[in-house]
Amino acid sequence: MKNLFILISLFLTWSTAIAETPHGWQEVEKAIGGKGTVGDDVFKVTFARSDLKVRVGNVFIEPGLALTSWITFKQMGNKAMMMGDLVLLDKEVDSVLPELVSNGIEVTALHNHLVGESPRIMYMHFSGRGDPVKLAKAMKSALAKTKTPLSESKIGQPAVTGVDWSGVEAILGTSGKAAGSLLKYSFSRKEKIAENGMEIPPSMGVATPIGFQKVEGKAIVYGDFVLLAKEVNPVIKALVKHGITVTAVHNHMLFESPRLFFLHFWGIDKPEKLAKGVKAALDKTNSSKK
Repeated sequence: MKNLFILISLFLTWSTAIAETPHGWQEVEKAIGGKGTVGDDVFKVTFARSDLKVRVGNVFIEPGLALTSWITFKQMGNKAMMMGDLVLLDKEVDSVLPELVSNGIEVTALHNHLVGESPRIMYMHFSGRGDPVKLAKAMKSALAKTKTPLSESKIGQPAVTGVDWSGVEAILGTSGKAAGSLLKYSFSRKEKIAENGMEIPPSMGVATPIGFQKVEGKAIVYGDFVLLAKEVNPVIKALVKHGITVTAVHNHMLFESPRLFFLHFWGIDKPEKLAKGVKAALDKTNSSKK
C-alpha cells in the first residue's frame, strides 16, 4: 500500500510538471529569452515595454495596460503555429519588419492602438508556422532590433496599491485580475474562430481584453473589442454614448473565419461610469460575459 501511495504521488508530481511546462517549450523559452505560461494548449511569452514612459495627455500608461508585446505558440504535430503583437516605437518599425520578413514571419497588420500618445507607438501583428524553436529564434532577433527588455521583462512597482474595484466588478458581473493599479479582463467570443482553417483558442489574440488603470481619483479604460462586421457600429454607438473614445477599427489577421474586426478604445473618468460603457458595448456582442 505504501509503495502504491509513493507511485501515485510521483505520478501526480510528474503530471503537474508536464502541465506547467509541456515537453518542448523549455527550448522555446531558451531560444526566445523569456519565461512563458501555458493555457488552452497555448504557450505564451510576454515582454513589457518597461523601458518606455508613454503618456496620453498628462497621464502615464503602465506597461501592463497597453504596452506589452506578446507571442503565442500552439503545437501542430511536430510544428507550431505562432501569432502575436509587438509594441514598437515608430522609429523601430523599419528595423523590425525586415527582420521578420527575412526569417519567414508574416506581418499581418501594422497600426496604432492609441491616439495622441507620446512617444508614438505602433503595433505590429505577425504569424508564422514551422519549427517552434526556429520561430522563437526569429522573434528574438526581431526583438533585439528594439529596446525591449528581454530578460525577465518586469513591469515595475505598481503606482497604486489596494485599489477597490468592487464597483467595476459588480457592473461587469464578474471578477477581474487585479495587480497594483490595474484590473484586467478577457472576454472570449462564443463562436469558433479559425485562421487558415485551423481553430485558434481565445488566448491567441481573439478574445476581448479590457483593462482599467487607477489614476488620481479616476481610471483609464483601454481595450480591444473582437467583433463581427455587424457588431462594429452598435459597439461604437454604445461607447460614444458613455464618453469612451474609439481609437482604431481594423484587422489583425489575414485569413480568419469568421471575418473579424478589432475595435480599440480609450477613456478617462470615474471607474464605474467607464464600466457601464464597457458593459453596454459588451452586450452588443456575442461574447461570453464571464
